[in-house]
Amino acid sequence: MARYTGPKSKIARKFREPIFGPDKALERKNYPPGMHGVSKRRGKQSEYAVQLQEKQKAKYTYGVLERQFANLFDKAASKEGITGENLLKFLEARLDNAVYRLGIAPTRAGARQLVGHKHITVNGQVVNIPSYSVRPGDIIAVRERSKTLEAVTNSVAGRKQNKYSWLEWDANELTGKFLNYPNRDEIPENIKEQLIVELYSK
Repeated sequence: MARYTGPKSKIARKFREPIFGPDKALERKNYPPGMHGVSKRRGKQSEYAVQLQEKQKAKYTYGVLERQFANLFDKAASKEGITGENLLKFLEARLDNAVYRLGIAPTRAGARQLVGHKHITVNGQVVNIPSYSVRPGDIIAVRERSKTLEAVTNSVAGRKQNKYSWLEWDANELTGKFLNYPNRDEIPENIKEQLIVELYSK
C-alpha cells in the first residue's frame, strides 16, 4: 500500500497547518523549515508555485499520492457540478477518511492502518483498501473481533458529538452510515480547491 512516509512535522511547518493532526513541533516553530528559520526573507511566489503548493497540501492532508490524486481529479472533472468541489467530495468519500471522520481512528494515518489490517467492514464485507469510495447509504463498521482493539476503544472514548452532517454514528454498535456527499461549506479543511483546478487546467 503506497503512502507518504517522510517527515510529517516538516510538512506541517511548510504549510503552517497541523495537516497530520496535533503537532507540538508546529506549535513551537510556526514558521517554514530551513536553515535560515524565521529570519529568512522569502521572495514572492509565482502563481504556479501557489497552485502547486495548494495541490500538495490537499494530497498530504488526505494521504493521497500523485497518480491517485490525478485520477480523482479526472473523475471530478467529468462529473456534473463544480470540479473543485467534486474533488473534495470524492476525497471525503474515501474509506480511510470516513473512518477518521467517524472517530474510529484519531488520524487519517491511523484510519488507513485500521482499514489495511482488515478491521473495517463496509455493508458487512471486510474492505482493506483505504482508497475505496463509499457511497451514500453505505454502512461502515468496526469488525466484530476488532471492537476491543485498544486503538479503537481509545479513539471512540475520546470522540465528541457527531460533527459531520453527512455521517451518522451508532456508538453502541460502532457503526456509521455515509448519508450523502458533503457540501463544500460542510468540509472543514482549509483548501483552496479552485487553485488546484487552475493548476490542472494549464
